[in-house]
Amino acid sequence: MPELHPATGTDTSSEAWSIQEDSSTYRLLVILRPPPGHSFTPESTKQSPAKRIRVALECLCSEEQLLGQMCFLHASGGQLPWDQDWYLLDTLCTGSCLDPKKVTQWVQMLVASAWLLLPQSHHFQLSALPSSKSCSWQLSSTSGLHCSIELALAVQQGSSGAYMSLE
Repeated sequence: MPELHPATGTDTSSEAWSIQEDSSTYRLLVILRPPPGHSFTPESTKQSPAKRIRVALECLCSEEQLLGQMCFLHASGGQLPWDQDWYLLDTLCTGSCLDPKKVTQWVQMLVASAWLLLPQSHHFQLSALPSSKSCSWQLSSTSGLHCSIELALAVQQGSSGAYMSLE
């Protein structure tokens, strides 16, 4: 599955706070990086800029040959074993492109699972807020304080530091 990373080293602000009377909002840009054997590529045409992100399989044979194995791309003839539904293409994509709604649901599930392991979960309630293009939560304390958390998801475009939002 992809790795989630804070957007460090980008030219734009990757996080922001806004504070009001009894609540605050924290916004963070999170970069998705493809797992080994996959790449993320903006899909564009001459008429329109990239709006979708294609997921492609990559050959890892040079790395695998050191272990005396073939990469899964060549070992399977270029086809993923579709009987295993945990693969990236099946879980987070529609066709061969990342599906923002599926990625958002996956990240919300990860955060909810991780939240239960934190000691703060005993004193604060974390509730997912409805959104199909970004990940949003409401953090509420027993004293009535509220904090909204929004994660904007993006993929990096090459090594330039530029990124493309999944929204």
